Amino acid sequence: MADEYFSLVCDDVPHDVLLTDPGVRVMDVVRLVRRLTGLSLWRSQGLATQVPAVVLACVPEEDAAAAVSALRDAGARAETRERPESDS
Repeated sequence: MADEYFSLVCDDVPHDVLLTDPGVRVMDVVRLVRRLTGLSLWRSQGLATQVPAVVLACVPEEDAAAAVSALRDAGARAETRERPESDS
């Protein structure tokens, strides 16, 4: 039997969540980054204070929008960006 390879086509383009400013309530944002990423508190603090930083990479649009909304509710400035398609 011949081997056949299929290229999967995904309707949802992956998105990145970019933290641009932690705002005034930095510790709230650090805790939220920890919850979103699963990183340690130390690494979450480093990620939240060295902006701009990609908090989540290659996530579905709904998850990215929910993360941005949660970050904004915590007082941070965040945005979602479409990840460009790779040629590979």
